Amino acid sequence: MKNVVLARVDDRLIHGEVVSVWTPSLNVNRIIVVDDEVAADKFNKRVIKALAPNGVKVNVYGTEKGAEVLKKDPKEAGERVMILTKTPITYDRMTDLGLELKDVNLGGMGLRGERTPFIKNVACDPDEIVSIKNLMAKNVHVYYQLVPEQQVIEVTGYLDK
Repeated sequence: MKNVVLARVDDRLIHGEVVSVWTPSLNVNRIIVVDDEVAADKFNKRVIKALAPNGVKVNVYGTEKGAEVLKKDPKEAGERVMILTKTPITYDRMTDLGLELKDVNLGGMGLRGERTPFIKNVACDPDEIVSIKNLMAKNVHVYYQLVPEQQVIEVTGYLDK
């Protein structure tokens, strides 16, 4: 399996916090974006890749291909991977496909559609809450942390509010 140093949910995918804070603090040298819509859109894939920090390889996959690639051994010694998805539902689906994850970090998930405020700047719809609970039932630690300098906030106390 790839050496995953961060599995993050952030509906902005690659943006300022990821580029200037998370990537250098974790010495990330590969970002894998897993999103079915972005993977199917050549223009969006090019934009995502163009936003990557210098020296960081970026791949964009749909859910099934992403799980398949992440289960494989690293291509290079010293590979440090950050996974980015727009929703916890994607991580839930990938774990159903056999991907083993220790942790999932909830970052920016803005209000839209059926999403309602959940914790800090994270909003979830009912299906995303179900996926968070599913991940936790699979022994995946799900937590909120906007940036590494912030204290980790456990989501368990927020699930049944």
